[in-house]
Amino acid sequence: MRRLLTVLLLALAVVGVAHSPAQAHNVLISSDPANGATLTASPSQVTLVFDQTVRKGYAQVGVTGADGSAWADGSAVVAAERVTVKVKPLPAGGSYTVGYRILSADGHPVTGRIAFDLAADASGVAAAGTAQGSSADAAEAAANGGAGMAVVWIVGALLVLAAGTAVALRRNRKVSA
Repeated sequence: MRRLLTVLLLALAVVGVAHSPAQAHNVLISSDPANGATLTASPSQVTLVFDQTVRKGYAQVGVTGADGSAWADGSAVVAAERVTVKVKPLPAGGSYTVGYRILSADGHPVTGRIAFDLAADASGVAAAGTAQGSSADAAEAAANGGAGMAVVWIVGALLVLAAGTAVALRRNRKVSA
């Protein structure tokens, strides 16, 4: 019985030491232009808004046309959770993809993309607006704040505890037999 108690206490200690607060990767929560939007004027910039602060110096944002042409004008600018890049005037009637790669607040790279269209009768350059739009998946992930990682830690801790208990019970049977 003493060995069982020792194994259980050691398993709990290992789980307690190994467990640290899980940090979630940054999640894109909105963009301007919004993902899937059809614009009536060319945007002067693209703004991506994440649920956490983005690390400066690592953000890359590109704007690409359907033919593979690049339309970003300069480097991405990071301001807390917002990443912005200027855009050259876009030809009307095209489809565009905004690809991004940032370094998350927890140190992991995060990549993704959004797409928007420019109407065939579009003209001029749109003024910079406020970020809008959000996908349901991104909003849910941001609201969870990394709950998925907490489940992984809990399941892992339970597995370690169960394995320790099984080993202790098996050894206890061999000793008393």
